[in-house]
Amino acid sequence: MSIPQKDPHSIETTVKDEQLLAVTTEDRLPLTTNQGQRVSTDKYSLKAGKRGPTLLEDYILREKIQHFDHERIPERVVHARGAAAHGYFQLTQSLEKYTTAQVLTDTSLKTPVFVRFSTVAGSRGSADTARDVRGFAVKMYTNEGNWDIVGNNIPVFFIQDAIKFPDLIHAVKPEPNNEIPQASSAHDTFYDFISLTPESMHMIMWVMSDRAIPRSFSTMEGFGVHSFRLINAQNESHFVKFHWKPVLGVHSLVWDEAVKIAGQDPDFHRRSMWESIEAGNFFEWELGVQILPEADEEKFDFDVLDATKIWPEDLIPVQRVGKMTLNRNPDNYFSETEQVAFMTTNIVPGIDFSNDPLLQGRNFSYLDTQLSRLGTPNFHELPINRPVCPFSNNQRDAHMRHTINKGRVAYTPASLDGHSPEEERPGSGFNSYGQVVNGPKVRERAESFNDHYGQARLFWNSMAPIEKEHIVKALQFELSKVDTREVRVRMLGHLAQINDVLAAQVALAIGEKMPGSQKTEQPSGTSDVPALLEMLGNAESPTTASGGVLKTSGLSMMEGQPKLAKGRQVAILTAPGVSSMCIETMQKNLAEQGVAGFVVAPFIGDVEGDKGTVEAKKTFANSSSVLFDAVYIPGGTSVQMLKQLPDARKFIDEAFKHGKPIAASGEGVQLVDATMTGVLLKDADAKAQGVILDSAGNAKTVSSAFVEAISSHRFNNRQVDMIQA
Repeated sequence: MSIPQKDPHSIETTVKDEQLLAVTTEDRLPLTTNQGQRVSTDKYSLKAGKRGPTLLEDYILREKIQHFDHERIPERVVHARGAAAHGYFQLTQSLEKYTTAQVLTDTSLKTPVFVRFSTVAGSRGSADTARDVRGFAVKMYTNEGNWDIVGNNIPVFFIQDAIKFPDLIHAVKPEPNNEIPQASSAHDTFYDFISLTPESMHMIMWVMSDRAIPRSFSTMEGFGVHSFRLINAQNESHFVKFHWKPVLGVHSLVWDEAVKIAGQDPDFHRRSMWESIEAGNFFEWELGVQILPEADEEKFDFDVLDATKIWPEDLIPVQRVGKMTLNRNPDNYFSETEQVAFMTTNIVPGIDFSNDPLLQGRNFSYLDTQLSRLGTPNFHELPINRPVCPFSNNQRDAHMRHTINKGRVAYTPASLDGHSPEEERPGSGFNSYGQVVNGPKVRERAESFNDHYGQARLFWNSMAPIEKEHIVKALQFELSKVDTREVRVRMLGHLAQINDVLAAQVALAIGEKMPGSQKTEQPSGTSDVPALLEMLGNAESPTTASGGVLKTSGLSMMEGQPKLAKGRQVAILTAPGVSSMCIETMQKNLAEQGVAGFVVAPFIGDVEGDKGTVEAKKTFANSSSVLFDAVYIPGGTSVQMLKQLPDARKFIDEAFKHGKPIAASGEGVQLVDATMTGVLLKDADAKAQGVILDSAGNAKTVSSAFVEAISSHRFNNRQVDMIQA
């Protein structure tokens, strides 16, 4: 149908024109009701006369309003705020020795996946960068059914038994009397519960570390958390833990960045994933497995079924066996990201559960949750949840049944409609592992679950000094928000069991003194940072319940991470008079390494350079250094204007404070020099601190060293005490 063209700025129109404009939908199909009836317009309700009452017989109005009234489904109790993407998983090393699962044995398969990332405590409207555990849930649409690895970005959990889960969540959620605070663990009820639950101490160390404020979903590790079983063709069982290792390495924000980003861009993580995938910078992880023969179940001085414990990688190495790539954004947030239903019980033949008491409870909870949230036992028929392999059973009816089942047989055994009782073959398909179970019915915890501090010490010992400092500061912040002194003191008692220096440093910030401590003279955050870092670096604790190791690989984010610049974003500070050639050269060289360079100027739009215009999509008003991974200042007369802009100088100060790479060429070096007044940055060690300067103005030379600095992520060797940003 031809639609008359009107001046878009004209207010002159007719009812006839409005009706013509209303007869098609966004996909250009005719506008209809949900039953397919053509609608002339849904701009006006049916009335008795133009100014008369609306008529109840207007079924088009009723359908539209009722659909709107009911279009929200119950928010997830936990993991409410999520973002997701489609992709695929490709096995690179067969695990046929351990399992019959095709997805883990056939390297020729390319298995579709849908992955949802989330925060745990906050509501759907909370910010992405809150200090929190992150959900990392993977749905694999395998040829043998859906397999869900419903994990987190932290490999352990707060509690050992699922019966405590409602109490944990009630404690961490906003307090019921005033619904405060949102998306935060820094309050009385949470630490009251934690201080009375010593098994949580290992998890607290992870959550107070920088793991709880990831830089991006693409630099976030994922873990299956629980111990599962792999079952091979000989019916032999091996315990297994699943890991997702990011190809770009594990990197985080610092707390100052996380707080500022929450205000500037609360959608920081989801926006980054959406824009990166749209730009072709796909997110990638390698699947890793830790495999333990069943005969070695009791080999260690920690229980391998305890969800508050890791399997130290130095004792049980992680084998990397496949790769997952996320390469497509959802078409509809609600239909896919909100309606996707993950369940720990979604496993395939060749994989089975362990006796982990937290896992056993989750197996009940997830199905029950989906029935409540999605309103029907037929949630598996929604497109995002539907298996790619055929599925057929005798379950019928219930709300929103999509499948139209034919015939009269809805039972087994059956002999009607071509069925035969002999078609049932016990032993084929999925079978639970035939573990021998014998024991009295008791409500008790196994003695092997009783050590609550050994692996918390292991985690602390494995951290680099700067990571220990961040844990100290996180606990200082959190416990300073707790009003009840008794709770704060109880927490200090637990911290002292982990490390006396840790406890003493936290005690200083909340006005307490640890009995017998000789190491309380120097609180963190004072000017003598090197002395503090040295003290924290030497603050190791003897540990038990970790196989006898004092520290282990895979825990510190400062060690063993790949150095890649791909996926990073660079701010290019610009004003009129900028060197167009410098920007063009830098953006080109960055793009070749998968790095995006964004022009930031005093205004949006074309900026006049010395040899043509450059387009600014960001301004100093709508962005800051915390939204970028690095900063570049090109040469040109633009520098004179930038020197007069406090926001431009703050941009550089803040990037320097947060350890981010900074590069400048030509006159841009003058801006760095002017901004860094009072900061001892000698030419000899500037490059070692990630500051790349070239007064000659050679952007190509600068870009090479700049990319190398970006791949190092962050430089913690700077003296930042004088930085006021």
